[in-house]
Amino acid sequence: MKYSLTLIALASTALTAPTQREERGLFPGFGDSSSGSGFGDLFGGGSGSSGSSGSDSSSGTSSASGAASTPSSTSTTTSAQGTDALGDFSDLLGGSSSVGGSTENGVTDNDGCQPLTFIFARGTTEMGNMGSVVGPPVAKQLASQTNNKVTVQGVDYPADAAGNASMGSSGGPKMASLVKQALKQCPNTKVVLGGYSQGSMVVHNAANSLSADQISGAVLFGDPFKAQSVGKLDDSKRKEFCAQGDPVCLNGGNVMAHLSYGKNAEEAAKFLVDASGVSTS
Repeated sequence: MKYSLTLIALASTALTAPTQREERGLFPGFGDSSSGSGFGDLFGGGSGSSGSSGSDSSSGTSSASGAASTPSSTSTTTSAQGTDALGDFSDLLGGSSSVGGSTENGVTDNDGCQPLTFIFARGTTEMGNMGSVVGPPVAKQLASQTNNKVTVQGVDYPADAAGNASMGSSGGPKMASLVKQALKQCPNTKVVLGGYSQGSMVVHNAANSLSADQISGAVLFGDPFKAQSVGKLDDSKRKEFCAQGDPVCLNGGNVMAHLSYGKNAEEAAKFLVDASGVSTS
């Protein structure tokens, strides 16, 4: 554990500056102190790779291998790093879908009932309540694959560096409350969860206070606790994504790997649709 924490701290210190420069190049103003949205503190106070194990498969392309067509077993996908380390950010720059922004409040605004409800917890210091690395791309893919039959909600929690030490408790109760609110407003909706980095710990924490029938599926990205179940959710309805070299979920040394999960959005969305049993027609 001490080794993992030290590795993450050193990697974060070494790559903070170039990472922020790359962010600013893609999004002017993104990552400076006034926005509060940079990735510079992504690993601050992190819990390393606690519970990080399992069977990993690597892919030589920018897409993860082993896409699940049906949720038959717990799946951990390790994706290889290419030159597109930040994933596909084009999904964040607009499109026809009504969802996919860095902030989504479909549940708290009671936007109406849909067959599927996606509740997502962002990573440390990410913008809005959905972040930018993987939350919005998954939301857009869910909208595309369900013909917009999805309500999307981000978890409003601090997502600060100190929260890593609390192992999800700074956002878990809020996420659990959102699940209950969604089901109260729309009893027939299927609730699926997602979490990235610290947000994955939020999912684990929330699920511990929910019953098995309140969650229909979960996808986790760069999860420090990837070897652990998600509450009472059947393991066949949980999918873990852990990029090759990710220091958070795999004891790797490549911080950029931890920012690569946008490219897994389509696979993750398909898994959630299959796990929930929601019709795509």
